[in-house]
Amino acid sequence: MSPIMQQFHEIETYIECSASRHIQVLEVFFFAHKAALYPTMLLYDHESQTLTPRCKRALKRIFVLSDRDRDGALSDDELDDFQVVQKNLSDGVNEKGLTLKGFLFLHTLFIEKGPIETTWAVLRKFGYNDDLKLANDPIPHLKRAHDQSVELTNEAIDFLKTIFNEFDGDHDGMLQPCELEELFSTAPESPWIENPYKDAVERNAFGGLSLDAFLSE
Repeated sequence: MSPIMQQFHEIETYIECSASRHIQVLEVFFFAHKAALYPTMLLYDHESQTLTPRCKRALKRIFVLSDRDRDGALSDDELDDFQVVQKNLSDGVNEKGLTLKGFLFLHTLFIEKGPIETTWAVLRKFGYNDDLKLANDPIPHLKRAHDQSVELTNEAIDFLKTIFNEFDGDHDGMLQPCELEELFSTAPESPWIENPYKDAVERNAFGGLSLDAFLSE
């Protein structure tokens, strides 16, 4: 690593070149093209040497969607990188496979040591654009008269009850703020922190949300 890159961690590539003498000109265009297609700044904080919060949430969403049996691990006997994770992170792999911590650690390695294209390929495969935002799928607008209301179907209620119970870690019949944060941890941000949802339903003294309030929200 060159001294200038050691001094300024935000510099990703350093090339000595000369257009007049045709020294490493093609390399400049190659790395410029790579930086445009696979930017690092959105994914990685060079100062703290960690993934950015938005990148962590995006990768966590991908992990959860990929963990179909919901056992908290991705099992794949052919993933050679398990050994890399095991060597550097004791709880990155368990008997079931690659844990969320291991998954995040693996992508940190891809960004730090390459190929960063792997992380961007995964993100784009799961619908993230170049700004690390999910593509906005058009949601049909519900047309209704002023005296009409909208109700959840029985299937929707059953699904939301399952989600509520899954994130009610202490089984007290309430979703506490930390549990709500975990529920929306795979989203870019919680949709309930702004109006008109912020104070739309009643909460207990600790900010907890009952099942009825959760369904109403």
